Formats: sequence, structure tokens, C-alpha cells
Amino acid sequence: MDNRSFGVGMGAGAIATVVLLVVLVAIGIAVFGLPVGQFFEPTETGASPGLDAAEVEHEVLAENLNVPWEVEVLGEDRYLVTERSGALVLIEDGEKRVLEQFDQLDNPPLGEGGLLGIATHPNFAENNYLYVYQTVDRESVENTVRRYEVDFESNELRDETGIIDGIPSHRFHNGGRIAFGPDDYLYVTTGDAKNAELAQDRESLAGKILRLTDDGGIPDDNPFGNEVYSYGHRNAQGLAWDEDGRLWATEHGSQARDELNLIEAGENYGWPKSSGDDTDPETQSPVYHSGPYDTWAPAGTAAADGSVFFAGLRGERLYEAGVTGDRVSSFTAHFSGDFGRIRAVTVGPDGEYLYFTTSNTDGRGDAGNNDDKLIRVPLDAF
Repeated sequence: MDNRSFGVGMGAGAIATVVLLVVLVAIGIAVFGLPVGQFFEPTETGASPGLDAAEVEHEVLAENLNVPWEVEVLGEDRYLVTERSGALVLIEDGEKRVLEQFDQLDNPPLGEGGLLGIATHPNFAENNYLYVYQTVDRESVENTVRRYEVDFESNELRDETGIIDGIPSHRFHNGGRIAFGPDDYLYVTTGDAKNAELAQDRESLAGKILRLTDDGGIPDDNPFGNEVYSYGHRNAQGLAWDEDGRLWATEHGSQARDELNLIEAGENYGWPKSSGDDTDPETQSPVYHSGPYDTWAPAGTAAADGSVFFAGLRGERLYEAGVTGDRVSSFTAHFSGDFGRIRAVTVGPDGEYLYFTTSNTDGRGDAGNNDDKLIRVPLDAF
């Protein structure tokens, strides 16, 4: 047999072998089910079914919102909501009014940017300070955090103060969640702005959780002497502190592997060196993640009663991670598909209700009647 005929014979034999294997695998799956354990180590991230909207008390507080991104509960029946297109909306006794219309950026620079997170000062009742994370177009497009004094009587924001500028921006991965911690410092999540290596650069503001004083200064005990509190983040969009004062953050993964992380000062959370079950002696692994095949697309996060709640955009669920020590001991998916995409999640100051917004008008969801909405559910329903 010459070399050419030998190669042809091997090619035909290989094809026949592949066809036979495919047939045998198909028969095996039909009879015994998919042999998952033979191909990868299960990550045990499947969520137990939780509450159904039809079976639990819930109240729609506002409708016809335009891509709401964050909600701040000011008090009973008073809420501030950001719309990504630029409107800061005050909802009071069921009525909506635009408190401020920020600059609107035209696509394509906007993308996932725009008017994103807001946070009220710990002494908001006295100083009316509101902090705003926004994408702006100056010499270039960037993300910035500004502080304003809210004047509810004149329906305006006054005394703009820069807190931090120059946060890298892109159509994708802008981070954007801001919140005051129990230490009264301001925490800010930033995305990697589609430049993954910046997440490992501790001199860059991209791919980080930042920590600042209320006037934009650097706390003395920040780990690197700059604004950076933790690094190696791809696109963190949720921040919450539990009853023990521990900081939890949600993060969008790459090719699934969305993460729930327990954040400690100075630690490296891996991106792009590691994610999901990847191990690296120099990085922190997530406490929990979605595995290589499931996508949560996690966003807003809140903690209450021993659980961390977080929104699922692509997942279209409200996820609840029951926490025991530093591990997740239970994982539940509430409202599966009932409300569509969920973006913001927060617990009110009275601790009685959990609030969340939908995100079905953002071009990635199926908008229903009167979307988008602000919804609340009693915490004791969970």
C-alpha cells in the first residue's frame, strides 16, 4: 500500500470510528442520561426553586421607568431611581418627577455606561449629600463620581463636587455600583473597560473596588496608598455588607463563571489570571460561582437575615445565597422569569422590605406592559 492509499484508508477508518462513537454516546444518553461526571467536575451551583410571584405578596411602586439602574430608599414611599439614559427620578407617594436630567451620551459611547449608581451620605438627613456615578464625555469618555446637595424644595441638585474622575470607560464593563460601608467610607465598583490586563494593574482604576472618604480623599488604611481596595475584578456590579460587617460583591464572569466574592482589603480576585474554579496561589477564589455553563449576569446586591440577595439579568431571577460562616450553604432562585431581567436590589432602612428594579427596556430583555418597574417584597416572605 502506498502512502496516499494508506492515508485515505486511515481517514475513512477514523470517520467510521467517530460515527460509531457518536451513535454509542447517543444511545447511552438516551438510556442512562448525560454522563456529566465523566467529563467535568460538577460545581454544584444549581439553584433550588424559590418564591413564585403569583404566590407571594409584592407591590409595584412605579412603572414605565426607562432602564432603571439603581434605587435608594429615602423613607416610606420616597425613592430615588437612576435611569441609565440620564434621568434622576424622585418617586414620592406613587408619583414620579425628574429631579435632575444629566447629560445623555449618544451611542456608541454610552453602551453599558450612563447614569448608574447613586448613594446617600450616612448623614443624609442632615446634609442631603447624594453621590452619583456617571459616564461623561469630556476630552474622552470616562466614568466619574460626583457629589451633590439635594434640594427637594426647589427640585434641583446643587454644589457639585468632584469625588473621583478618570475611571476608564467602554461600551462594556463599566462597573458602576457605589455604596457607603459600615466604616462610613465610599466604595465604588469599576469594570475592566474591556482591557482585562488593567484589572491586575494596581495603579489603574479599572477592574477594581475603590474606597474613598466622603470628600474623595484616600483613607489612611487603604492597602496600596491609593484609591484601590481590591483588584482583579472583571465587572463587579453589586456591593453589600452582612450583619458581621463583611463585604460581598457580585461580578460578571467570562463565558459564564459569574461570581459571588467575599471582599478583603488588598486581595487579588483573579481576573484575568483566574476565574470560577481556577486556582492560583496569588488570587482569591469566589465563595460561589455559576459554573461553566450557567449565567446569572449578577447586578445589585443586598444582605439580610443571613442571606446575600442579588439580581440576575440574563438569569431573570432574584438569587438568594444562604451564608454559613464564609461559605454558601444554600442557593435559591426566586421569581424565575416572573419579572424578566432584574438590575437593582436593596433593603430598605426599616429592614422590612426588599426592593428591586427590572431591566427589560435595556435592549436585552422582552419588555412587558408598563416596564420597567420598581417592586418591593416583604423580607419575611423569604
